[in-house]
Amino acid sequence: MTQNQKNKIQRMRADGVSYSIIATFLGISENTVKSFCRRNGLGSAVAKHIEIPEDPNYCKQCGKLLVQIPKQKLKKFCSQECRLVWWNANRDKISKKALYEFKCKCCSVPFKSYGNKHRLYCSHRCYVSDRFK
Repeated sequence: MTQNQKNKIQRMRADGVSYSIIATFLGISENTVKSFCRRNGLGSAVAKHIEIPEDPNYCKQCGKLLVQIPKQKLKKFCSQECRLVWWNANRDKISKKALYEFKCKCCSVPFKSYGNKHRLYCSHRCYVSDRFK
């Protein structure tokens, strides 16, 4: 364990972060974190549940170290699975800038459309019904 990791463990335990979150964030074993904390009198700190701190070098979902490639867009997730799990769990953080409200041309029911500002029908059924009667 490096001195930098030891310092991070001390700071995170002082903030009440649990062993498992520290281990995930630093990419080391949970038992290693527990042993270090007990040896250094950090075991009695009350742990509280918080999210893994955001660091551009770690996956937002699982906390694995990311390999960033120079001159490319920074990665936020280690895999497609992590990306999907994170976005499904954090739908409130999605910024929907292209959300449009319409009234269906066929049934006159109000509906919302994301990304398509020229939509006329609320569903395929209404489209078929209005077009081909």
